[in-house]
Amino acid sequence: MAKLQSENSILRIALPIPIYRLFDYLAPTDVDVSQLKPGCRIEVPFGKHLKCGFLVECVQHSDINIAKLKPAKRILDDAPLLSSKDLKLLHWASHYYHHPLGDVISAAFPVALRQGKAAILRTEKRYALTELGQTIDSTQLKRSPKQQSVLEKFQQHPQGLTESQLSAWNDNWKGSVKQLLEKQLLQLTADFIPTVADQVIGEANLLCNPPQQAAIDAVCAGLEHFAVFLLEGVTGSGKTEVYMQIIQEVLARGQQVLVLLPEITLTPQLEDRFKRRFAMPIAISHSKLTDNQRQQAWLSMRQGQASILLGTRSALFTPLKKPGLIILDEEHDSSFKQQEGFRFSARDVAIVRGKLLNIPVLLGSATPSLESLHNVNQQRYQLLHLPERAGSAQAPSLQLLDIRNKRMHEGICESLVNEIHKTLAKKEQVLLFLNRRGFAPTLICHGCGWVARCQRCDANLVIHYDEQTLRCHHCGQEQRLIKQCPACKTGELTALGLGTERIEKVLAELFADKTIVRLDRDSTQRKGTLENFLEQINQGDVDIILGTQMLAKGHHFPNVTLVAILDVDSGLFSIDFHAAEKMAQMIVQVSGRAGRAEKPGRVIMQTRQPEHPLLTTLIRDGYSSFANNALAERQDAALPPYSYQALLRAHAIDAESPLLFLRAVAESARTLDNGHTQILGPVAAPMAKRAGLYRYQLLLQSNKRQDLHKLLDKLLPQIDKLKLAKKVRWSLDVDPVDLY
Repeated sequence: MAKLQSENSILRIALPIPIYRLFDYLAPTDVDVSQLKPGCRIEVPFGKHLKCGFLVECVQHSDINIAKLKPAKRILDDAPLLSSKDLKLLHWASHYYHHPLGDVISAAFPVALRQGKAAILRTEKRYALTELGQTIDSTQLKRSPKQQSVLEKFQQHPQGLTESQLSAWNDNWKGSVKQLLEKQLLQLTADFIPTVADQVIGEANLLCNPPQQAAIDAVCAGLEHFAVFLLEGVTGSGKTEVYMQIIQEVLARGQQVLVLLPEITLTPQLEDRFKRRFAMPIAISHSKLTDNQRQQAWLSMRQGQASILLGTRSALFTPLKKPGLIILDEEHDSSFKQQEGFRFSARDVAIVRGKLLNIPVLLGSATPSLESLHNVNQQRYQLLHLPERAGSAQAPSLQLLDIRNKRMHEGICESLVNEIHKTLAKKEQVLLFLNRRGFAPTLICHGCGWVARCQRCDANLVIHYDEQTLRCHHCGQEQRLIKQCPACKTGELTALGLGTERIEKVLAELFADKTIVRLDRDSTQRKGTLENFLEQINQGDVDIILGTQMLAKGHHFPNVTLVAILDVDSGLFSIDFHAAEKMAQMIVQVSGRAGRAEKPGRVIMQTRQPEHPLLTTLIRDGYSSFANNALAERQDAALPPYSYQALLRAHAIDAESPLLFLRAVAESARTLDNGHTQILGPVAAPMAKRAGLYRYQLLLQSNKRQDLHKLLDKLLPQIDKLKLAKKVRWSLDVDPVDLY
C-alpha cells in the first residue's frame, strides 16, 4: 500500500485475549489507512510477543498518549477475509454473550489463519484409475493386502480421490499409491483445486411420502428470504432425504449450504450419503481433522469452490460466498452449546446469521428442544411434521420392564436375557444402551466401606478393568487398579455399579457364541475404528451392539429389532431442571434405532420406577405430549424458555476465594438491578471440587431478556474492578444448558 497515511492514524484492534477492551496502535508508516477495512488481520506487538489481531476501526484520537502507542507490525490482509455481515454477526455474538470481541472474531477463523498464516487455497494431487486399473481383479494383489485395499478404494470411486480424501480414509496410503502408480494401475490426473460442478445430482432422489414432500415444498417456497423451519420427524421418518432434496434446489440456484451436526461420529455417514447424492465439492470441518484440512474447507467455502459444508459447532462461522441455506440436524443436542471460553449456542447464533444473510434456517430433530417448541407456539418458527417412518417401517413398541426384586445378571434382568435369545434366534440384531463407560463407576471395600475417590474432584474413580486402571472421568487423573483396601488392609474390594465394559463381559458369558461390539469413547479412540465397527454391524457380522450415547442418534441399523435401555432411572432424579428433557430425548433417540426396515422393532427399558410420570407419559402419549407437559411445568416455575438466565461460575485452588468473589458480584448486581432480576446464590457447584479447584456459581434470572442483558452490561465492568477477581478464574454463561 502506498504512503498516504495521515500523521495520527490510529488502528483500533481486537486481540484474541480474554480482556473486555480494544487496543490502539499506530498504522505502519507505509500503509494507506483509507484502504484498510474492518476485519483485516493485523500483526501487532503485545507484551514480549507478536499477536494476530483484527481491525475494528480506524480513528484519529486515542485515550492513550500518542507517544505511548506502538506501531502495528504488518498488515496481513489487503481485504478482510470475512464479509461485513459476518463481522456484524460476530459483533452481535460478542455483545449477546458478553464475551471479548477479539476472542469471538478469532473463533471464526481456523487455527492457521489465527496465527497469521497466508490465506491460500492450496492445490492437491488427485489420483485416478488407469484403464488397466479399472479392469483388473483386485484379488490379483492379494499378496499385497495394502495395495489391494487401496485399489479397491479407487474402484469404489472411479472419479478419483484427492490426497486429503485418501488421508481421511487411511493415514498410510502413500506407499501403496506409489506402488500402484509404478504398476500403471493408478495415474496422477492433476493438481486439483475443487470447482463447483455443473452437475448437481449424483444418485437419484428417493420417493417421498406426502408429509416429506410437504416439508420440502414449504422450505423451497421460502428460499429467498429468512425464516426458521422446525422439522419434527419421528426417528426413521426420512429427515435426511428432506434435507437433500431441499439442498438440491439450493445448489441448482448456484448457492451454498451449511449443514451443522452435533457429533463428529455422525459426519462420516452423512458425508458418504451426500457424496453419493451430489456431484459437487463437499467440504468437511470438525476437530478430528488437521489444522490444514480445516483451513482448506474454510477457504473453499469462502471462495465458492465448495458447495456444501458439513461441520460441527465451530464450522458455524465459516464464510460463504453465496449463502443459500443453513441446516442444523439434531437441533436439540447440547453439543451445539460451547461449554468453555466463548460459550455460544450454535443453534441460536445460526438463526441470527440466517436473519442477517436473509436465508432460511432449517432445524431438524425427532425430539425438538423445549425452546424450539416454545418458539413454534409463539409463531416465530414454522413447524413441519413427519409423523410416520419412511417406507414400510413401523414405529417400535415401548415397554417398561420392572426389575424390582428380579434376578439380575450383572445389571441385565433374566427376562431381558430371554428376549435377547429370542431375537438372536431370528437372526436379528440387538442393541443395548448404557450411558456409562468403563467397568463400574465405584470401587468399594466390602469390609469397611472405603470408596476409591478422585483426590482432585468430588467424584468416584471409575474402574477400567481391561486397562487395569482407575480413572476420573472429570479431570482424567488415573492410577493402577489396586488389589487391597488402603484403609483397612483386609476387606474385599468390590466393583459397584455398571459400566459398558462390565456389561460386555457378562454378555460374552451369556452369549458366548455371538459377536459383540462395544461402542463408546474408550473403544473407538483409534482412527477408523468406529467406521469399521459400523461397517461390521451393517454387514450383519455383529449380533449384539453395546454402547453409550454415541449410538443414540443418526445411526441406521436396519437389522436391529430389539433395543434395551439398561438403566433408564439414572436420568430421572437430578437437581438440574434440564434433566427430564434430556432423559426423554435420549429414550426416544435410542428407541429410534429399533425396527428401521420392514421388521417391527421393540424397546425394553429396565426400571425400578415403572410408575414415574415422565416414563408413563412418554410411552403412552409420545414425546410431543411429554414436551407439552414439561413446558407447562416450566411456565408454572418461571423457568426457561419463560425466563432468561445467566450463570456466573468461579473457581480457585482454595474454597474461600470463589465464594467471597461471587458474594461481592451478587452485592454489585443487587445495587445495579432495579428489581427485575432474581439473584440466586452464590452456592457450591453440584460438583463442588473438580480437577483440584473449588467451584461456586451465581445464577441471574429475569422474566425479560432485555432486563437481564441491561444488568450484565452494567455488572461486567464492575466485576473487573473487584480485587477478588484477580484471585479466581471466572466465566459467564448466557443461556446455560446445564447448571453444572
